[in-house]
Amino acid sequence: MDKGTNALDVLEGRSYRLQHPWVGIVNRSQADINKNIDMIMARRKEREYFATSPDYGHLANKMGSEYLAKLLSKHLEAVIRSRIPSITYMINKSIDELDTELDHLGRPIAVDAGAQLYTILELCRAFDRIFKEHLDGGRPGGDRIYGVFDNQLPAALRKLPFDRHLSLQNVRRVVSEADGYQPHLIAPEQGYRRLIEGALGYFRGPAEASADAVHFVLKELVRKSIGETQELKRFPTLQAEIAAASNEALERFREDGKKTVLRLVDMESSYLTVDFFRKLPQEVEKGGNVGGNPASMSVDRYTEGHFRRIASNVSSYIAMVSETLRSTIPKAVVYCQVKEAKQSLLNHFYTQIGKKEAKQLAQLLDEDPALMERRQQCAKRLELYKSARDEIDSVSWAR
Repeated sequence: MDKGTNALDVLEGRSYRLQHPWVGIVNRSQADINKNIDMIMARRKEREYFATSPDYGHLANKMGSEYLAKLLSKHLEAVIRSRIPSITYMINKSIDELDTELDHLGRPIAVDAGAQLYTILELCRAFDRIFKEHLDGGRPGGDRIYGVFDNQLPAALRKLPFDRHLSLQNVRRVVSEADGYQPHLIAPEQGYRRLIEGALGYFRGPAEASADAVHFVLKELVRKSIGETQELKRFPTLQAEIAAASNEALERFREDGKKTVLRLVDMESSYLTVDFFRKLPQEVEKGGNVGGNPASMSVDRYTEGHFRRIASNVSSYIAMVSETLRSTIPKAVVYCQVKEAKQSLLNHFYTQIGKKEAKQLAQLLDEDPALMERRQQCAKRLELYKSARDEIDSVSWAR
């Protein structure tokens, strides 16, 4: 605003209109600078100029550096206010993400023994819940147990060497040796029993194999469940302890399962189904000649057809027992191993944990140093974001 300059058309927006109004200011001249006129004096002279100017007097209240500063400050405040919602949203989103990450990493562990014991039990329950989900079908893996009973067990039963055991040569040998020096009078009962007992012994292998197969499936599910328990990832020592305790329990369950399925096989050997054999003489008589020569019937007992008939009868009985065991072995394995694993996998571990001192509990909850460092960094960032949010909220409410 030097002398001889008239900028009224510009200031009133007639020459060139802006989005925001023009503001005229009077800066210090070189002469003012040479006279060491400070900014306070310069601002006072500026106010006097606009107040006494015949051209700009009517605009004096909207002119000057002070008015421009207020106008810019107000505009800046409006811009900031318009950005506050997006800034607040970004800060809140970052806070939520950090909270989620801290939940994933786990909160700091308490120092007192009671809180540490509670934390360990909660971690064990989280693992146990995932393990049960695998068994019940909520997660994959439990169906492999059904595969043992539906595929492996029947296949193993079909592969048993009954053909060799009931071959004509072996049947003749067993029946001939069964009665010693006294031949059997009517039916070779001892021969039948020896053939059946020998055949039933073959069932012990598939029975034990079923218990072993389910055991290995359960061990694999324990391993997967530990890996899928996010809360446990920060405690490698506790992971190892839970795995060891679970496998130890599964070993006990397997031993119980094996004993039970072997009892089922031994039960079949200890008491044969009498009704099955009571029908055999009647069936033979129906097919034979009742009025025939007794001497010829006695001779027939030592012929090849006689031994084939014995082998056929024993084979039918073994097939009946096989069907029975095919149903009862899975029940025994599930009852002794799967059900026990669901209900009491960590019961012994819980008892042992309750006896530990505070120092021992702390050792179970030792963390990975890298994970601890990451949690500390997240906590610091979270504190900064929360402080920024509080500052913004205080400014917003103050206005």
